[in-house]
Amino acid sequence: MTGHSHEALAPYGLRCEHLAEPLGIDERSPLLSWRLASGRRGDAPASCRVLVRDEHGTTVWESGEMADPAATAVRYAGAPLERRTRYRWQVTVTGADGAGAEASSWFETGRFGAADWRASWIAHDPAALDVVDAPEEGELALADHGLSPAVRLRRPFDAPDAPPVRARIYVTARGLYEMRINGRRVGDHELAPGWTDYRDRIDYQTYDVTGLIGTGENVLAATLADGWWSGFVGFDPRRLGAHYGSFPQLLAELHVDHADGRREVIGTDATWSARRSPLRYADLLKGECLDLRRETPGWDRPGFAGDDWLPAVVTGTDHEPLTASVAPPVRAVRELAPRTVTRVGDDRHLVDFGQNFAGRVRLTVRAPARGARVVIRHGEVLDEDGALYTDNLRTAEATDVLIGDGSGGEVVFEPRFTYHGFRYAEVTGPAELRTADVTGVVLHNDTPWTGDFACSDPDVQRLHANIAWGQRSNFVSVPTDCPQRDERLGWLADAQVFLPTACLNADVAAFFEGWLREVRGAQSPDGCFTNVAPRLAGVADQGAPGWGDAGVLVPWHLYRTYGDERFLERNLDAMCAWVDFVHRHNPDLVWRNGVGPHFADWLAPAPTPREVVASAYFARSTDLTARAARVLGRDGAATKYQTLAARIRKTFNERFVSPDGEIEGDTQTGYLLALAFDLLPEELVPKAAERLVALVEAAGPGPRTGFLGVGLLAPVLDGIGRPDLAHALLRRTDPPSWLYPLRHGATTVWERWDGYTPERGFQAPAMNSFNHYALGSIGEWLYQGVAGLAQAPGSTGYRELLIRPRPGGLEWARAAYESVRGTVRTTWSRAGGELRLEVGVPPGAAATVHVPTGDPASVRESGTPVADAAGVTVLGTAPGTLLCRVTSGDYRFTADEPPSTVP
Repeated sequence: MTGHSHEALAPYGLRCEHLAEPLGIDERSPLLSWRLASGRRGDAPASCRVLVRDEHGTTVWESGEMADPAATAVRYAGAPLERRTRYRWQVTVTGADGAGAEASSWFETGRFGAADWRASWIAHDPAALDVVDAPEEGELALADHGLSPAVRLRRPFDAPDAPPVRARIYVTARGLYEMRINGRRVGDHELAPGWTDYRDRIDYQTYDVTGLIGTGENVLAATLADGWWSGFVGFDPRRLGAHYGSFPQLLAELHVDHADGRREVIGTDATWSARRSPLRYADLLKGECLDLRRETPGWDRPGFAGDDWLPAVVTGTDHEPLTASVAPPVRAVRELAPRTVTRVGDDRHLVDFGQNFAGRVRLTVRAPARGARVVIRHGEVLDEDGALYTDNLRTAEATDVLIGDGSGGEVVFEPRFTYHGFRYAEVTGPAELRTADVTGVVLHNDTPWTGDFACSDPDVQRLHANIAWGQRSNFVSVPTDCPQRDERLGWLADAQVFLPTACLNADVAAFFEGWLREVRGAQSPDGCFTNVAPRLAGVADQGAPGWGDAGVLVPWHLYRTYGDERFLERNLDAMCAWVDFVHRHNPDLVWRNGVGPHFADWLAPAPTPREVVASAYFARSTDLTARAARVLGRDGAATKYQTLAARIRKTFNERFVSPDGEIEGDTQTGYLLALAFDLLPEELVPKAAERLVALVEAAGPGPRTGFLGVGLLAPVLDGIGRPDLAHALLRRTDPPSWLYPLRHGATTVWERWDGYTPERGFQAPAMNSFNHYALGSIGEWLYQGVAGLAQAPGSTGYRELLIRPRPGGLEWARAAYESVRGTVRTTWSRAGGELRLEVGVPPGAAATVHVPTGDPASVRESGTPVADAAGVTVLGTAPGTLLCRVTSGDYRFTADEPPSTVP
């Protein structure tokens, strides 16, 4: 996370389509946005102005003066943007004092549709064999899992004597690719082009390769692997792999602009050559095998003969599915040194990286003998004998293999077309393994980190770190459920329950914009969302309650967080179709038909009746669809769904709620859904809240919720006036609890509350991930409840803030969040009977601040009685709290501590 501090009002953090300096966008009316900072209270723009120029310096659009003091974004509305063109833009912000400040950035357009493409899809001829060698492994045959080797493609071309003035390459694959020019890697994207439903949409990437092209002979080269296209994905034993195709294919175009004005275009076609690579297989689930004996040095550089290479085959010229990538790419974002390297055999070592993560191992091997194997196996935990535990990987081998060629010297082995979820790596082969020989390489979509949280309880702070690592590990192309076993699917429920936490931890606007395209694309013609996106044969069932509803809940939350109405514009029709689907199958308004596999409150210790869960979500989705329609001015649709939502709520109460407020099933999740989704009549809310409290207290106090209820637990308890219970649950250490896994060394959030217990050992390996994020949805309340950093109800884009810390038994807490408007900060501490609360509000925003205190008259702001403080308006009091409204700026409140009974 990066915050900015300025004495005077100034813009910073410029974005186009929620990305910093995007290269190759297809949006013709992109959103241009910025954040604001100021060291002065009450600062807000008197006006903002945006100017866009093309690469010749010609102004193509000027927004004019925008007088909205909270404006931090505008959609381009100038002359039609040209394809493959870089535009520079600047925003000027003028304060009330007339002083102005500027910031500038750029974006570059892409291909704007299919008509502009000339390249063909090419591949290694799947029917052709380069060579066939006798096996050299002796008695130990290599298990290739039925996979074919990755392939290499190359094409030489000549360049004039002068270097180009500009060069761009546009690349994608059915499968995974790595491009190279003259022996140097193009870009830093990993696992590109990412996972989409290739039948509907294939992302392409744009790279600036001006500096890679020399004079004379040049070589374009690529390696292709199966990836999601033709490799193993998911867990359906009837369809383990090749869900979209049977072999990978490449599409690429290099555009070179010369000083004399000529543009040369070199695309993939039949003039390229192909050969199977030394990667005997490369699969996301099985792993990767590099056989150095099959290496052909210099294949990606000028001067390579390539006489035994075969002509590439053209497999098609279909460009219709091609769209520019909209999400930040997967990158190698950090490296981890081993905590320990332990010898466990003559040639076997166990490496502990000290952190469960998604990525790969980089291994240095000294002089591997010809045919000798180095094997890296991956696992999340150790069994009770201290050995690598892999039962929970199911059919995922998660094993990488290096086969030596006997040439001597050091070899660095780092797989390129696979990734694993692991903390431990077992390395077999080297007689000696030093700590410096092993590095953990962390992979995930490079979403900018925006949130920071810390508190006085080391366990709670560690929990936050575990939640963050779970998010990193599972944001790999799509929001996956877990990174280790044979699944890694984009489950909709996991994503929607964790989204509020995810949005606070990182800027995920562009990431989820890309995934929502898959959610919409997977929707059936009759309006039914699926359970996973991209859809996949065998698990693309009819969407279950809470799963399919993500197609409504996710766009709504993104709109509220980022203030971008396009999240609603692009999804409202799909939202309406989903609600209509459920209604059509359930005209009596109790959702019991068309429920798909109906996972209910998945993995809950106390199951909630399925019709209660389903009908609550039916009401929620209908209500949010009505609100979305109202935001977009579609008043007819808004009225239709608002009326339907009221009818569903009425039916919910008639069918599931007793006159004394008891909800059928009498479970924590039942009450949480009813209270969080505002399903109960006003007179029954206190009774339902009382019963929820009784159930929580009777459990220890403890949680008895699963995936759908867990994220609501602390916020609802807080909302009904029992943050003390939320704190008690947060700091509980017996299972089920968030802190219990920490007692057993967890560095990420587990899939199950009791994934391991000393009494029973490991839970059923068929479903026991140690790196999930669904139960980590408590992270939202760490920011909003413990630290008190929240957006006010009804606000969008953090225009109105709610600062309401819940100290509980903690001594201090702090949080910062880089919102679309600017940095929001809260810090509180208490000592010696005094509570201190510091608040930072970005320009153009305002905040309602709840100062916890037992004596409202004791409250000071920067040493001044609060009623006299600049920028502060006292609103009144509530039990244990003084309410104030503040304008933008930094504030420092002090007060007598609240009574110990008031959190």
